[in-house]
Amino acid sequence: MIINKLHYISQGATPKEHIENIQQACLSGAELIQLRLKNLSEKKILKIALEAREITNQFQTRLIINDYYKIAKEVKADGVHLGKTDTCPTEARKHLYTWQIIGGTANTLEDCKTLISKEVDYIGLGPFRFTTTKDNLSPVLGLEGYTVILEELKTDTPIIAIGGITVEDVKAILKTGVSGIAISGEITKDFNKIRTFHQLLEAGSSEEQKYKI
Repeated sequence: MIINKLHYISQGATPKEHIENIQQACLSGAELIQLRLKNLSEKKILKIALEAREITNQFQTRLIINDYYKIAKEVKADGVHLGKTDTCPTEARKHLYTWQIIGGTANTLEDCKTLISKEVDYIGLGPFRFTTTKDNLSPVLGLEGYTVILEELKTDTPIIAIGGITVEDVKAILKTGVSGIAISGEITKDFNKIRTFHQLLEAGSSEEQKYKI
């Protein structure tokens, strides 16, 4: 299974805005969307996840649910993304369908090693730079941070860079060895950028970089 190189992480002031933005991202060619909702009841998140699954199915876009692995299973999402304080990937794996993917959040080399030992399908490593999208931000990695961690890891597990990334950053980030990028704000401001990100990611990759799980 190939992990998509561009992940759009949903944004919105309200659940309705998240759904509208997911629809817009699908229309603009997004291939993988992560539904990231905070501070809502599980019942409400399930309802929105079902709507998101309906939209992404129409476009054959992959849907990843942030944190809530039981909801990911219930709506038959393509997988779940687990933060550092969420359920352990090994535990989540027991409950999910065999075809569902699990991603994990990492900020350090140690985080990455732990996630690899728990056999995640990809790692979201960041933040690349300061971003207001996330509360309690971990120390910023920058290009040097990615380079050091990836050289040390030498892993086949796809590493997805995240955190305040713009179109101008893509070429330099790819040189560090990451497999792809996750974007939230930059795409929400202008969904036409999805096409630009795709072009840059394709141009920056060779066949050898298409990691298989």
